[in-house]
Amino acid sequence: MTAVPPEPLPDSRNIPALLSALRGQGRSCTVVVAGAPGGSIHVRDGLVVAMETPGAPSVEGLLLRSGRISEETWSSVRAADTTHEHLAAELVHRGFVGAGELEVVSLSALFDAAFALSLATPDSWEVTDPVPTLYRNAGVTPERILGEVSRRIDLLAGEPGSVAALARTRMETASTADLPGTVGALPARHRDVLALADGRKTARDIAFALGRGLFAVMVDLRHLLDRGLVRPRTPSAHTRPSTAARGAPTATTPTAPDPVSLPRRRPGRASSPTHRPQD
Repeated sequence: MTAVPPEPLPDSRNIPALLSALRGQGRSCTVVVAGAPGGSIHVRDGLVVAMETPGAPSVEGLLLRSGRISEETWSSVRAADTTHEHLAAELVHRGFVGAGELEVVSLSALFDAAFALSLATPDSWEVTDPVPTLYRNAGVTPERILGEVSRRIDLLAGEPGSVAALARTRMETASTADLPGTVGALPARHRDVLALADGRKTARDIAFALGRGLFAVMVDLRHLLDRGLVRPRTPSAHTRPSTAARGAPTATTPTAPDPVSLPRRRPGRASSPTHRPQD
């Protein structure tokens, strides 16, 4: 039986338009996005089931850094599924994480990655064959993703600076944080963020270190900024680059763009030409 080639995609002006086109065609594929931060968008039957980007913790990072599962557990699950197509089912089947909890983590990572990707304009994108990835959800429409990203940006908008600037700014503890009783009165999650505001870490770095979503950490940073407990670090010639952990310290998911390289097109693969955003 001769395979029917996928319906050609229209010349999409941006990622949301591309996802809408894929939704209309019911396509299953992976969209590889080039740029900073760049990443991968996984589509199944026209719905987005996962997004991965170096700009936000993945499902793997959230599970490991938060302590929901151990590194030994993750390694054993990966060894049992060398194709990495059934990682979620294996985690649930072995009782390492509940089905409902994994679905929540999966959706949280998806929306967080979409938020991170929205903070920068992509250089280009390419539609490739489906790439296996860790997810457990029924899929999300492009319209729902766009609405959630817009809501998050609206919640964070305000001084000082734009949401994108807040995401890339290195934060340090302000002198007011040393006042007696100030830190003790904060919720535990705010204290955790404050403890990592050392002048070298961005919101992304703190999110990876804590195993929390980028958006959630940025909300806490906004609160600490408004209370005068943290402040942007003024760049200097002697500022060292961030050394915060970028994800799980050992095992990595092959489809994640950080630290593994993005998927490359191989001869014979069905894929569309690389697209660049239009003005």
